[in-house]
Amino acid sequence: MMRALRLLFLGLLAILLIALALANRDIVTLRLLPNEAGSFLGYSWSLQMPLFLVVFAGVILGLLIGFVWEWIREAKLRRTASRATRKADKLEAEVKTLRHKSDGPKDDVLALLDSPAR
Repeated sequence: MMRALRLLFLGLLAILLIALALANRDIVTLRLLPNEAGSFLGYSWSLQMPLFLVVFAGVILGLLIGFVWEWIREAKLRRTASRATRKADKLEAEVKTLRHKSDGPKDDVLALLDSPAR
């Protein structure tokens, strides 16, 4: 059921993106600097491409910036989790060594308490 819903959603998304691309095929010019600044500096880089590519590139760039931003923001959480995991592993190893050291009770009273009732 969930797979069918996912495929339906992806199909609708594909149709929407194709319709957007077909409706925005006009060529636009992207410039690095405004015309006045470019002529003043003597550098006017520009690129011509269809409008839908500009829109799709903007969406992809926004997603990448968001992913990197979240990865950097969560670095402290990952570091804390890593430290907690190392500490837990160290404590588990210590408990294991302490259990192996005391194979049986050394005290007579503890031996009586640990022995099965008759």
